[in-house]
Amino acid sequence: MTPSPGSDDAVQPGREHHGATGRADGDAVAGSAASAGAVGATSTRATTSARADGATSTRATTASDPGPHGHAHGDLPLPPAEARRARVVLAALVLPLLLATVVGLLALWPRGETPVGSFELTSAGMTIETAEVVEITDAVGEEVRAELLTGVGQGQVVPVQVPPEVLSSGVDVGDRLRLMFTPSALGSGSPYVFWDFERTTPVVALALLYAVVVLLVARWRGLAAMAGLAASLAVVVLFVLPALMLGSPPLLVALVGSSAMMFVSVYLAHGVSIRTTTALLGTFLGLAATTALALWGTRSAQLTGATSDSSLMLVGTFPGLDLRDLLLCGIVIAGLGALNDVTITQASAVWELHAADPTMPRRRLLTRGMRIGRDHIASTVYTLAFAYVGTALPVLLVAGLFDRPFGDTLMAGEIAEEIVRTLVSSVGLVLAIPATTAIAAALVRTARPGR
Repeated sequence: MTPSPGSDDAVQPGREHHGATGRADGDAVAGSAASAGAVGATSTRATTSARADGATSTRATTASDPGPHGHAHGDLPLPPAEARRARVVLAALVLPLLLATVVGLLALWPRGETPVGSFELTSAGMTIETAEVVEITDAVGEEVRAELLTGVGQGQVVPVQVPPEVLSSGVDVGDRLRLMFTPSALGSGSPYVFWDFERTTPVVALALLYAVVVLLVARWRGLAAMAGLAASLAVVVLFVLPALMLGSPPLLVALVGSSAMMFVSVYLAHGVSIRTTTALLGTFLGLAATTALALWGTRSAQLTGATSDSSLMLVGTFPGLDLRDLLLCGIVIAGLGALNDVTITQASAVWELHAADPTMPRRRLLTRGMRIGRDHIASTVYTLAFAYVGTALPVLLVAGLFDRPFGDTLMAGEIAEEIVRTLVSSVGLVLAIPATTAIAAALVRTARPGR
């Protein structure tokens, strides 16, 4: 029986082909080998699930008749004694981490008034209004004419000053703009000046499309994943940002915030189970490696974090803020998503291999799991690098204008920061795979042949 693609206990297709050799030791039933070499053959797998009342039921299914529920949600099909042992060991390891996270949140949680929202967006008397473009004039200082949709002049058509770089990027009739209105300029000058585009409608439409696609493909599991994402973002908005603004140590804030985000996102998206808890431990180890390397890398490479206008503004606003620590905080948080991805997949692979052949020795299980892990490493080793190149094209273009050696270009502050960020996150990502595999392999109890 081949687990369905969205199930908890499914090994991702294409990652376990090394183990599907059709040997008599049972490796061929792992992952997708049933679809690769068992066409037309009948295979039987006993699925044992422990119920809440302590009763145990065993259901045999065949490849030709997988039954109405061909895969399990939650814990993987393990004998009750083995499942109980794994839960005890995992709880002993995870509960102290959870307790430390809760204590950290209580100790560092922002109290009283925070600087969030303390700065006025505009000067006194100025307002931000919305308007719709009705004409492109190209006249200097009055490049477009727009109908006001908000404010005291709602319904009026007014001239709007638009910067040349914005106009050349494409402003068309029907576009909605956000305008800065300066009442004192009514007598002279341009009272309405381009502020930004009004993009609420398309962004909301994309968000709804994203939610619909996730729900259609992943169903309730997709809804749970989106809930985990929302909870993680809430940790950033309600804890990480205010705590940093109040002067809490950035590294501690990053570690506590990252831990909280891991707990809520992993358990909300995948449920509380042996598999997800194994993955969570692997993620913690990867996060620890990322933090240690980021601390060494930012210090040894003399990265200042002061390579952008936003950084300089932060220095002026929060004099006690260390930009190097802020950079370190960003590196730690940035690696979380990819870490969760690889650890969940790897934990699923190892437990599936064990469930398919409970007699497989731990050493062999570790070897088989790492074969799958190496495939995952090969496909993720360039993920973070491509993500940086895609978002930093303007910086790379500007850096390429200067006549200097290629090595000097890469060592320029702004680019070197991203190189260190990418390398550190990638190392943590790669190390999380053998760590998760080893944890999962250590937790299993190998059955004696014939039992």
